[in-house]
Amino acid sequence: MNIDVDQPRCVAAGHCVSAAPEVFDQRDEDGVVVLLDEHPDEHEHERVREAALLCPSAAITVREGERRS
Repeated sequence: MNIDVDQPRCVAAGHCVSAAPEVFDQRDEDGVVVLLDEHPDEHEHERVREAALLCPSAAITVREGERRS
């Protein structure tokens, strides 16, 4: 799994942090998403998928089966 976030697109709703707090956080100054782990462990994958689905601005992209360095 590979995760990308589009910070300019983020509306700071915080759903990603609620769904996967080990993978996403928010900047203190404006609430924009911060990616903590671009390649999370397998036990986090379902939470990451949920976070991407819940994102109202579609700022989270998940690519399955890919691992970039």
